[in-house]
Amino acid sequence: MNLSQYPAAIAQATQAVNELDAQMRAVQLTIERLEASVDKQVAFESDLKNDAQRKARRFELLEVNLEYQHAFNTLMRLTVQKANALAHLDYMRNQFSVAKLEARLAIARQLGGSEVGDLLLGV
Repeated sequence: MNLSQYPAAIAQATQAVNELDAQMRAVQLTIERLEASVDKQVAFESDLKNDAQRKARRFELLEVNLEYQHAFNTLMRLTVQKANALAHLDYMRNQFSVAKLEARLAIARQLGGSEVGDLLLGV
């Protein structure tokens, strides 16, 4: 990749991370909506006598809710995708830094020989 292509590639990788963030927020809102619905249902079940029973009932209802399970699985998948996208973004940034250093070294060698290049590299 040419040095001039890195900024656009980094911006594209950043945009991919942002899109995954937005998808994750949307799925999280769905999960919260489903949990609130179940909480409301549990709150009006008069045969539940204490918090432990209410928590157990809440868990049961969420466990059998296919929409909740699908949303939760989607959130897990998106979390992995975001981690991979962040790793790719870091890789692109690091590659850009290396490419810039290599370009500086090449310029320094052309201008003053290898001593200047050694100084730039800290050798």
